[in-house]
Amino acid sequence: MLFNIKQETLPREELEALQLRRLQNVCNRVYSTVPFYRKRFDALGITPAAIRSLDDLRLLPFTEKQDLRDNYPYGLFAVPRDNIVRLHASSGTTGKAVVVGYTARDLENWAEMAARSMSAAGVTRQDVVHVAYGYGLFTGGLGAHGGAERIGATVVPASGGATKRQAYLMRDFEATVLCCTPTYALHLWESGMTEGINFRDLPLRIGCFGAEPWTEAMRQDMEEKMGIDAMNIYGLSEVMGPGVAMECVEEKKGLHLWEDHFLPEIVDPATGNPLPPGEEGELVITTLTKEGIPLIRYRTHDLTSLDYTPCKCGRTHVRITRLAGRTDDMLIIRGVNVFPQQIEAILMECPDLTPNYQIIVDRANNLDTLEVCVEMNDELVADEIRKLQELEGGLKKSFKEFLGVTAKVRLMQPHSIERSEGKAKRIIDRRQDK
Repeated sequence: MLFNIKQETLPREELEALQLRRLQNVCNRVYSTVPFYRKRFDALGITPAAIRSLDDLRLLPFTEKQDLRDNYPYGLFAVPRDNIVRLHASSGTTGKAVVVGYTARDLENWAEMAARSMSAAGVTRQDVVHVAYGYGLFTGGLGAHGGAERIGATVVPASGGATKRQAYLMRDFEATVLCCTPTYALHLWESGMTEGINFRDLPLRIGCFGAEPWTEAMRQDMEEKMGIDAMNIYGLSEVMGPGVAMECVEEKKGLHLWEDHFLPEIVDPATGNPLPPGEEGELVITTLTKEGIPLIRYRTHDLTSLDYTPCKCGRTHVRITRLAGRTDDMLIIRGVNVFPQQIEAILMECPDLTPNYQIIVDRANNLDTLEVCVEMNDELVADEIRKLQELEGGLKKSFKEFLGVTAKVRLMQPHSIERSEGKAKRIIDRRQDK
């Protein structure tokens, strides 16, 4: 279902003409109102007048998350503070928080794009949308909330926490759509099952899951357990929040990124050089319509590729492929690059295991060590010891063959790995303590 037929089906030529006008406009705005960008432009010897085509995007400077931290809190805002009607921010656990400001028009655009995204997943005004993303400074809860309200659906602003109570609310309020992180969705499902609430018996039919990378195998597992269409939504706090891109239920082959508001490119993570469509690299986004804090060539650190082939759903906006991971999530184990999603993909191929796992990286005798802790399902726990040993050995062999690293495997009891109410903590890296 298309929410905004005209904009979502713009012919490529019209879409690119609109992008160029908006790119030129945003360059003029940041050059005249944001000292940070004026200095960056001047250092490169360019002015906004240099942007005559979309290909000239590569002339512009990159923006990094550290730039937002260095200008905390309002240094990158392009409008006076009294034009800002809402602030969001990251947790700041690894440094100063990243603060993002929204004008009234920014919030209107955000609701529009979130509504487009949820409509692409099949959400309609007849749905009851249970939002279990966290509310507050995190963008997830209010972002999904605004999109569902724009569609006209009934919204249950559950937020995170009180997991058992949420399972009852989903049953009692007859939720048809669940919005949260994929790991929290599984936590909700587990809690429901312990309370005698099977999601397959509910009218629940759609899950809009994002805020953390997850694999295709995990999608299949969730769809089987919950009886839903598990849909992938993409957003990031610095750019907007949920609704930057979304899968369409017709195809589930990549996420449509709303190009009338965001200009995407893929670059080599190491060199920053642009890569052609279809080649995997780091996603870089330029915001075309944001007023509060426009960003030029923002490096997301998400690894994906761009697919411009026509989609059966009729939307003309480019699709980003399922995220392969993040450059800042990459682990280097004895010189080998390893992504958590690669480990998850191997684990999910085994029906005796649950999707709950942790990766522990440590150092012994000056050498990196890798340990993968994964929960067994209830049936396997009662099985014979020899089968457990065979499973453990098979996983070690798969990690060595497919990842090129040796890993210790620890099979855990069900429910022994701590659950998260938001993004799952997959990696524990103890090397910095050595």
